[in-house]
Amino acid sequence: MRSSRSSEMMVFVALYAAIYGAFGVASPFWPRFFEERGLSPQEIGALLGLGTLVRLISGPIVGRLADAAGELRAALALCMMFAAASATSLLLAGAFWTLLLIHLMQAAALAPITSIADALAIGAARRNSFEYGRIRGTGSAVFVVGTLTAGALLGGADISIIVWMHTALLAVGAATVLWLSRPDVQPVRQIGSPTVLIGGLRELWSIATFRSLMIVAALVYGSHAVHDAFAVIRWHNAGIGPAATSVLWSEAVIAEVIVFFVIGPALIDRLGTNGAAALAAAAGVVRWCVAGTTTSVVALAIVQPLHGLTFALLHLVCMRLIGMVAPPRLAATGQALYAFGAGLATATLMLVSGPFYAAYGGAAFLPMALLCALAVPLAWSGLRSPGSKAVTP
Repeated sequence: MRSSRSSEMMVFVALYAAIYGAFGVASPFWPRFFEERGLSPQEIGALLGLGTLVRLISGPIVGRLADAAGELRAALALCMMFAAASATSLLLAGAFWTLLLIHLMQAAALAPITSIADALAIGAARRNSFEYGRIRGTGSAVFVVGTLTAGALLGGADISIIVWMHTALLAVGAATVLWLSRPDVQPVRQIGSPTVLIGGLRELWSIATFRSLMIVAALVYGSHAVHDAFAVIRWHNAGIGPAATSVLWSEAVIAEVIVFFVIGPALIDRLGTNGAAALAAAAGVVRWCVAGTTTSVVALAIVQPLHGLTFALLHLVCMRLIGMVAPPRLAATGQALYAFGAGLATATLMLVSGPFYAAYGGAAFLPMALLCALAVPLAWSGLRSPGSKAVTP
């Protein structure tokens, strides 16, 4: 039995390494790729913005269809294969409209991948009693390795190398899916029926804990908008050089990996899902207050590791709760809705953050701290683990 659990976990480790490795080698460099294909800054902005919109729409729809068909593994493999083929097709395109069309098709295929993978991983973790955080932590670590590797290779290689690396890793991930055990979920009839699709969404939203989870995630994840868009600009304007900036950014990623692997599961076991979520939101209050009031490298170095709480710890809480409260037949739908809410909040706040930062500079971080403060009581009161289903993933 232990051997079976271990082998299942290792398959997921390989799958997440392939998924997040594929993201790591390409995500930071797509703007440069499109620039070298001849696109203007305005065209690149439009292309990436529309891609984000397509991902927000595609994720919940494909996730719900995968649940309704009872074929999460097949859906995951097909999405990865289509995303790989779309990426390769970008090398054959040159005109803006062709690149846009292919990019949107790839965005639609990429959007459900992490949600479906998380649905499969959480289900397997509950059945086989292994820790999801180690799998997700592997993904974060490989993302960093992939980014560093691609950055090093681009010093002496054509930009198309990132497309080939991205494609190869997605293909490896699709092949890995073949070794996953099949969830025991029965398909429903008329999977394309609007009643079936909307009914699943309505059923999840009727669960009070799931509603609270989506709101807390939207508030806390969305609060990262100003940091993601303007932290490096603020640091640069304050005289913080590239080396120090790299250290500060790396601190956050390292803390994320440590929380996924070690600290996060222990904190959730000790504090409960509601206490851990409240801690994550409170960490956001501290982090954004400091980021908004000082550009001291020492102060920033102290608070940057709080990313391990504001992102990784809250993600582990959400994964555990979704595994508890979402019916197995709605596993991918629950993951997709969770990703949709967080993504929509982040995109909206990213749009708002521009005018705020232009008008108030670092003080734009303070409304983000307020969002986290609003999340603290909701997390404490609304994200308690259901006692009858207290199974540790």
